Amino acid sequence: MHGWIDGQPATAVNLQNRGLAYGDGLFETIAVRAGHPALLEGHLGRLALGCQRLAIPVDIALVRDEVLRYARALDNGVAKLILTRGDSQRGYAPADGALSRRILQGTPAPGYPAGNGEHGVRLYPCSTRLAEQPRLAGLKHLNRLEQVLARAEWQDSEHAEGLMRDTSGRVIEGVYSNLFIVRDGVLQTACLSRCGVAGVMRAALLDLAPGLGIPVQIRDLSLSDLEKADEVFLCNSVYGVWPVRAFAASNWPPGSLTRRLQAVAQTLLDA
Repeated sequence: MHGWIDGQPATAVNLQNRGLAYGDGLFETIAVRAGHPALLEGHLGRLALGCQRLAIPVDIALVRDEVLRYARALDNGVAKLILTRGDSQRGYAPADGALSRRILQGTPAPGYPAGNGEHGVRLYPCSTRLAEQPRLAGLKHLNRLEQVLARAEWQDSEHAEGLMRDTSGRVIEGVYSNLFIVRDGVLQTACLSRCGVAGVMRAALLDLAPGLGIPVQIRDLSLSDLEKADEVFLCNSVYGVWPVRAFAASNWPPGSLTRRLQAVAQTLLDA
């Protein structure tokens, strides 16, 4: 499907776009099923927060309308929404009065193996570390070179995802997923105040878990915490939840709490 720029069909972006020159922008990856963009309000909320922190002007109502129209045209697949600070001449300082640009791209739904969700995945131990930058922590900004380097570390089909740590060695997330562990019935995930992406599915599960009687902790996680976990799983807003069955010498069967939240995630994507 053709892309859109600022609500109109387009096949090219201005060479002076700051997203291209500096990665000056944000993006959202949205599952689309039967013309419906899943978890749309979560995506828009994260986008609005990111724009506020980066001081990028945005009309969220306009973005919502464009995503809804684009999703209806796409019908099924994945819509990638990119919002940049706009166009400017050379130099880091943005031009006065520059208008943000809204880019939408559509692709077919990824063909992940069914076994990823059924039996779980093995994590690759990435050596690429996430830099600690609190001003960008949590944002899904366009600077993804750390993930590009991490994903290039493995080419085999044995590993479906990679584990990323920060420069201090804390366990943070997957290359394109958030990570949860379960210990003694408590759902735990990494604090993202220094680095990492605050995923939309992660936020949804954290919000819903207490109502399901599942206690939640957001804290710093170490490799030792991971190794001692009773259950481990990954999540994102495209595939939902994947159990983690192995990392290095550690192994876990898909657990009951993982299965409960996997069903919750699937319901959110199908809604």
